[in-house]
Amino acid sequence: MTFGHDMVHSLATVVELVNTSPSTGGDEGLPGLPELAAFIEAREISGIGAVTARDLGQVRIVREVFHRVFTAADQPAAVRTLNALLSDTRITPRLVEHDGHPLHVHYHAADSTLAEHLAADCGVALAHLLVEGEAERLRTCAAPDCDRVFVDESRNRSRVYCDSRTCGNRMHVAAYRARRRA
Repeated sequence: MTFGHDMVHSLATVVELVNTSPSTGGDEGLPGLPELAAFIEAREISGIGAVTARDLGQVRIVREVFHRVFTAADQPAAVRTLNALLSDTRITPRLVEHDGHPLHVHYHAADSTLAEHLAADCGVALAHLLVEGEAERLRTCAAPDCDRVFVDESRNRSRVYCDSRTCGNRMHVAAYRARRRA
């Protein structure tokens, strides 16, 4: 499956957002407003003004819903979870060009909150993945001590680690050492 710019960006944003959650085995990645502002800047989320404590709380709620989509037992459970989120989200598709990016679709309403923006744009990207029968691309890292999520964009759907340089390398070295000891 080929992903367009906006879908790649939204999927990467949802992965990065979910991986800020303590539910993925690490520390809280969004402990305060400075970290939320840094996330917005790093992910180039447009049209967001100053963030508030309310934004932080709402984003954390949306983040946990997205985590449940990634960790759903099966596609119907992921669909139910995502549908519940999308039904509470104002979705107003419009074509935009900004910040040097080619023409693409934004799904959030122009006056949406940060949480609504993320729920709409990232939620629709996940919905497209599910509609295309690609739910198996939503994965959790196979490393035993890592619960980070990722989207497997490989052609043959063979990616198993959130990052080949960290978890993948660590697991390959461990397997090599185990074979050497045997």
